[in-house]
Amino acid sequence: MAHQPPHHNLAGLYDACSGPVYRLAMMLCGSSQEAEDLCHDVFLRYWQQDRYEPSRGPVLAYLLLLTRSMAINRINQRKNRWQLVQRWSEQLFPRAVASPQASAEADDLAERVRAALAAIPTNQREVLEMAYYEGLSQSAIAERLQQPLGTVKTRSRQGLIRLRELLIDFRSTP
Repeated sequence: MAHQPPHHNLAGLYDACSGPVYRLAMMLCGSSQEAEDLCHDVFLRYWQQDRYEPSRGPVLAYLLLLTRSMAINRINQRKNRWQLVQRWSEQLFPRAVASPQASAEADDLAERVRAALAAIPTNQREVLEMAYYEGLSQSAIAERLQQPLGTVKTRSRQGLIRLRELLIDFRSTP
């Protein structure tokens, strides 16, 4: 990073390109808060990676491509996280049905889930909480806990079975 070519003037580059980058981020993300975050991350990554080749075309084109790929990654992560939460909820409440009092029940349920989580063994609880609240995959959990993947799978399975038992009375109440 000793040689500072002209395109390394980040402030100047930001002034020149942040408008179009932000507009594209806004189109892809749909919220100004997320678009601002993404815009910030794009310039940060540009700066850290230093992969832009001036010979390949205008820096703005490169930044817009970066914006697009980073936005898609974020959207996919969010989707995966949501699918994961849905999968966990289905496992917890396979026969749950929507009803008029569903929203009051959902609050009650969240409370019961917290109480049930507190009642299961710590090693099972931490695995379930990482998956449920942080949306981590089982392999990401294994990495974070520095445990074999098989151990994490066993703990999450045992934890879910235990949670289900603790919550079953809630499901069967009229």
